[in-house]
Amino acid sequence: MYNSIRIAFALLAMISISNMVSAQQQIPKNHVNPWIKPLGALPPIASLTEGEWMKGDLHVHSSYSSEGGYDPARHPISKIKAFAKSVGFGFIGITDHDNHVLGDVAHNTWADTAFKDNTLLMLYGAEWTTTRGHGNTFSATPYDHQKFYDVRDQRDADIAKVKKELGIHLSANHPAGPKDHFGFSYDLVDAMEVWNSCQWTRNANSNLIWEDMLASGRRITARGGSDVHRPSDVNYIGTPTTWVFAAKHTAQAVVDALVNGRVSISANPYAPRVEFFADINEDGKMDMMMGDNAKSTGKPIKFRVELKGNVKADSTYTVNVIKDGRKFGSYKMAGSNPVVEFTDTPKLVERMYYRLIVEGPSTDYPQVPRSAAVSGNMVALSNPIYFNFDPHF
Repeated sequence: MYNSIRIAFALLAMISISNMVSAQQQIPKNHVNPWIKPLGALPPIASLTEGEWMKGDLHVHSSYSSEGGYDPARHPISKIKAFAKSVGFGFIGITDHDNHVLGDVAHNTWADTAFKDNTLLMLYGAEWTTTRGHGNTFSATPYDHQKFYDVRDQRDADIAKVKKELGIHLSANHPAGPKDHFGFSYDLVDAMEVWNSCQWTRNANSNLIWEDMLASGRRITARGGSDVHRPSDVNYIGTPTTWVFAAKHTAQAVVDALVNGRVSISANPYAPRVEFFADINEDGKMDMMMGDNAKSTGKPIKFRVELKGNVKADSTYTVNVIKDGRKFGSYKMAGSNPVVEFTDTPKLVERMYYRLIVEGPSTDYPQVPRSAAVSGNMVALSNPIYFNFDPHF
């Protein structure tokens, strides 16, 4: 009887498998996904030379981020600014937790006499601190942050309306947590903190979320942030450092760069900066850089990777190229002006992207001496070069 039961189950399994195969065979081979279609004209690509690379930190807390109230000795804005200038920063994002002042950052952080500066670009913003996660807001000018704080627990559609009304930039902080993750719709955000603190390895899950957003058609800019709350010799201002290619030397140009994706991240202010270009018309000249989006011609594209700044000429750097979330190839770079090129052919209609992870020797950061050991061999990260992404997504 036992053998009869076994035979019966085997027959049922075979029938089930047969039905599955039959169902698969019934899928029409000529099906066309209506969502994948040729794009119309794309916005022109901005100049690759009219602008400047500026560096800064986009996640810094001051004395106003104290749960017990303002603590002048904790991390005064004057000290943050002095340190930022000492390492050559062009901008800084002081993003204090808004819940500590019930949303009234305008009369706290922004009202501090040290907040304004003639040489260091100060972004207006805060860390939007909610039960569903954290995000940083950025603006070139003051805005009504109280209104954005008040809407924090409402539906995402309502939050989106207020964000649009205020005209602010929203960036998801440490999106994967493990605590204080980002639990809102990513359709709300312009950027994502994919490199939080000097410890690169803790960001693996955040990078997976970023890859998911890119694969789904969202051109979300990657940025870094030290998330520092007080002075430290391990993790402090600039670990990591975010670079932006700004069209002008203004706070608005910094925010614009965070939207358009002309942004790269380095382990610290002295580590090399990665630049990423593509020649889309085979004329030998680079036509686009990271963050840019173009229509594929169906012909081979030549990509160029350059390392700028404090490069160790006697060492070798490894460039890992990520294509659509998968490793495309690894290339070695060396010398005082490392350059490497590779070629690939993006699909004619479907969207595709390429981005870079650069590994190599660590760069000393004398002001934060223990940070380099924690960052390890992680050197820099690029934003993607995009093909066939819908600008109206």
